[in-house]
Amino acid sequence: MNNQTDLLRTITRRHFFKENGLGIGSIALSLLLNNKLFAQPGEHSVGAASPLAPKPPHFAPKAKSIIFLFMAGGPSQVDLLDYKPKLNELNGQKVPESFIKGERFAFIKGVPNLLGSPHTFQQYGRSGAYVSNLLPHLTSIVDEIAIVKSVHTDQFNHAPAQIFMNTGAQNPGRPSLGAWLTYGIGSENSDLPGFVVLISGENNPEGGKSCWSSGFLPTTYQGVEFRSKGDPVLFLSNPAGINGKSRRELLEALRNINQIHFEEVGDSEIITRIASYEMSYRMQSSVPELMEIDK
Repeated sequence: MNNQTDLLRTITRRHFFKENGLGIGSIALSLLLNNKLFAQPGEHSVGAASPLAPKPPHFAPKAKSIIFLFMAGGPSQVDLLDYKPKLNELNGQKVPESFIKGERFAFIKGVPNLLGSPHTFQQYGRSGAYVSNLLPHLTSIVDEIAIVKSVHTDQFNHAPAQIFMNTGAQNPGRPSLGAWLTYGIGSENSDLPGFVVLISGENNPEGGKSCWSSGFLPTTYQGVEFRSKGDPVLFLSNPAGINGKSRRELLEALRNINQIHFEEVGDSEIITRIASYEMSYRMQSSVPELMEIDK
């Protein structure tokens, strides 16, 4: 008798089904499912059309492009465009109990005082929009812009409020606005990411990379951060000893390996991975030209 014989004798029929029941069930399920439910060969492949390819819109578009500026840490809306005469009237008084009862506020102890805006507001344009004295030049085009006051949130801490503003949810994990737009309409430029993030300064916002995350969408739709100093995108340049020809040969080899891997496991993230490699190769020439904003 030896240890291997003892082990074989301990593997009873009941033990076999206990340890392997899930795998057997998966095999049975795969045989019962209609083959049409599975992706056909070539339907998703490394050589298929880019997921960032332009897609037709549901409605005739009016705008040619969008520049979205999210001012983390900017002036309060009640000092710029959101006139609160009642708040000014109650300036210095205690916050009503109905506002703070049962709530937990960061950095606030006891009952705080209300603070009205120290800036003056006037109405401008045919729309009669209220604008503070902090924005004198905006008053001349007030009828050409839309000031939205119909959305609000009860998030007051920086990080969850920033994530909420960019994703529509206070907790990380949802796709950002840029990710949804890229997913929905694609990009007309095949040499650049469909969604680019420009950070002012060296620090990310308190909400972090969740502010431009793809969430549960494929990672190909997440924002690509461009730095303001040094290489615009980290690890984009070829390392020492690698030229363009060698980089191209390496990508071709990776492409073939990933194609084999995808055909084995069917994971869409593999397509995203090789697409990111191809994109980085094209970005080596397109990004430096893009970042020369003085030209």
